[in-house]
Amino acid sequence: MQSYTIGQAARLLGVSPDTVRRWADAGRVATHRDEGGRRLIEGRDLAAFSVEVAQSSGSSGDGDEDPPYTSARNAFPGIVTAVKLGDVAAQVEIQAGPHRLVSLLTREAVEELGLEVGMTATARVKSTSVHIDRP
Repeated sequence: MQSYTIGQAARLLGVSPDTVRRWADAGRVATHRDEGGRRLIEGRDLAAFSVEVAQSSGSSGDGDEDPPYTSARNAFPGIVTAVKLGDVAAQVEIQAGPHRLVSLLTREAVEELGLEVGMTATARVKSTSVHIDRP
């Protein structure tokens, strides 16, 4: 499973690294240290926490930062929070800062991209369809 540094988690949540550190220090999100001493957050823990933050406030979660505003060609980088596979179709949810995006795509596409909860992905929106990119 992928782990994220404090800085990576901050970018995915749409907040500053200091905010993520405060949340970790307060026990709101679990961290562990790698061999170099960096604090890391497991992907599944970050996915669950990103949903909690978005549901609790609809913004950055602590009220001291404005959510980012960008047109960025309709790209929403975030973290995969749910993958539901059917026989042919699949549903993928991404939490991109305060935004929850849901894409319906083929099971084959999900498997080819290797999408799973806790990994980073980018939702790209054009008209009424959402396409998922993997870095």
